[in-house]
Amino acid sequence: MPQKNENRRDGLDLARLLLRSAVGGTMIAHGVKHGRTLDGTAGWFRSIGFRRHRLQARLSAAIEVGAGAALVAGAGTPLAASAVVGTMGVAARTVHQPNGFFITAEGYEYVLNLAVATTALAALGPGRYSVDSALGLDRRFSGRRAAAVAAGLGLAGAAAQLAAFWSRPAPVPPMPAEEHAADADADAARGTR
Repeated sequence: MPQKNENRRDGLDLARLLLRSAVGGTMIAHGVKHGRTLDGTAGWFRSIGFRRHRLQARLSAAIEVGAGAALVAGAGTPLAASAVVGTMGVAARTVHQPNGFFITAEGYEYVLNLAVATTALAALGPGRYSVDSALGLDRRFSGRRAAAVAAGLGLAGAAAQLAAFWSRPAPVPPMPAEEHAADADADAARGTR
């Protein structure tokens, strides 16, 4: 029986490591992408309604890389998870929510799954192969409280960030029909249609 329990624990620890690595690695990749193109990222943040778009671009890159690295290492897991939940909450509200559920239409499917996965990871704890475990924190900071911290702190942070820095951009008015026809004729003349 002890061997069976040890095998089960090894399997759970491996599952936690895989989950941490997948979500953390995804966050690192997004943060690096944002950081490599800060001007483009800042312009995009401006286009979706952020007032401090350059600051938003820098913070987004730093938080995504930092939270991702902490998740991969299993360090401060509930706090790292809250950073992911907050980032995904901001993304859901500013970009994805109006588009429905499916990611194929730029919906919130992807960001919801990352937020839920990190909340579940906070509840499960980072497992034996983690910094938290090496420090003896893994059992103290897991379970319902850790999940509540990850979700609650993340959503509160997202709400605060949105309230302080974001306003829904004004919709672009539709082009009058005759301007649209003139643009189409000009495109056809240039051969760009």
